[in-house]
Formats: sequence, C-alpha cells, structure tokens
Amino acid sequence: MTEPTERTVSLSDDAARGPAVRGGPASSYRSAAGPGGDGELESASLVELAVLRLRREILSGKTQPGERLVEEQLTRRLGISRAPLREALRLLAQQGLVEHVPRRGARVATLSDRDVQELYAVRDVLERHAVRAALPVRSAAELAGLEATLSGMREAIQAGDRLGVAEAHRAFHVELVALAGNRQLSAVYEAILLKLQLYMALNLRREAELAQPGDGLDRHERLLAAVADGDPEAVIAVLASHGARSYLD
Repeated sequence: MTEPTERTVSLSDDAARGPAVRGGPASSYRSAAGPGGDGELESASLVELAVLRLRREILSGKTQPGERLVEEQLTRRLGISRAPLREALRLLAQQGLVEHVPRRGARVATLSDRDVQELYAVRDVLERHAVRAALPVRSAAELAGLEATLSGMREAIQAGDRLGVAEAHRAFHVELVALAGNRQLSAVYEAILLKLQLYMALNLRREAELAQPGDGLDRHERLLAAVADGDPEAVIAVLASHGARSYLD
C-alpha cells in the first residue's frame, strides 16, 4: 500500500450523522443526563457520542488513513470540549482506528501491506478454530444472530448504504465466531475485524463500482447454509473462497 498523503480533516454533520446520533450533541447530552444531572454521566455520554460519530466517519471511507484529526475543528463541529474529545480519540486508538503522532497530534490510523496480510492471517486462524469448536450447533435457534445480520444486510443493500453493508458483513462474521462460546476469542476477533474494516473502507467505492449489490449477500447466505448443515470443514472451505482478500491481489 502506498503511504497516504497527510491532510487535515474535520467532521461534517451530514457525513457523520448516523441513526444513533441523529439528535446531535445537544439532544444526546440532555437525554443522557438532563438538567442538573450527574456530571460524570454527562461526560460519558459525550464521549460515546464522539466515538460513534468519529468511528462512522473513519469507517465510511470519508476520512482516509493518515488524515489529521484536529482538536479545535472537531470540538467546534461536535459541540463538545477538549476533554471528552480526547477521551474519544484515546478509545478509538485502543480500537486501532486512530494513532497519536508525537508533536503532530492524532490522525486516522494507517496500515501497511504487511499489517493487512498479518491481520488476515490471524483472522483465518481464529475463524477456523471457532468453526471447529462451534459446529454442529445444538439447535437452529443458535443461528438467529446470523439470520438477523443477513436481514440487516438486505436492508442496507436496498438503502444503498455501503457502510451499512460493510458493518453487516463484519457483524455476520462476529456472530459466526461467537457460536464457539469463547468470549476471549470473540474479543480478539472483533478487534482484528475492526482494523480490517479500516482497510476495507478505502475500497468501498471500488467495490460499489465493480460488484453487484447482492454479491456479498449471496456469499453470506451460502455461508449460513453451510453452518446450518453442521460440517465444520465445509464451512471452512466456503470461508476460504469467500472473497475477503480480493483487494490483496
């Protein structure tokens, strides 16, 4: 991957708006704590709001790896002070979406070609382990989470929401690994997928141009059918042909 050129970025209200934050900073502040409410609760709600909006901006591909996140601009756009903003940036750094550069401040995290290859390798190992530990499932009810993510995927496709589709793809794989019932495994796996979604955000526009809207849905429906059949090796074979590494070629 080529090193991105660094440029300053701030969030626009329209670009950052999502379902969880449609009311904006002021309404979230009031609904969380209310007049005279607990100060710590107010601060926590503002941090959560900032995390949600910044994360959506990053994962939508509207801000690219290496772009600076300037505190003065972000506090003005988000309507919050520096303290909750800095805490939000710290949490995003823990998730691997933001990095702090000495004497230059925060920027959207960058991934090298080697980083991406290693993340995919770790993801493959974790998925194979989870599938072998989880299958066959004890009852069809355990597949409800996978089926729900497919419903969300269909809705996002119909709405033309590329980020929503990408989030649904990630949620499907999180639900798949969760079938193993290992919380520590799920936590590590989710962290890996989030970093990979940062990489995939660069390709959302390219995918929209080259792929049919239903391609990803078809792949995940085939994967769900294989999971329902209960053969771990068959599921692993479907995962191997899943197309997740298409942008590495």
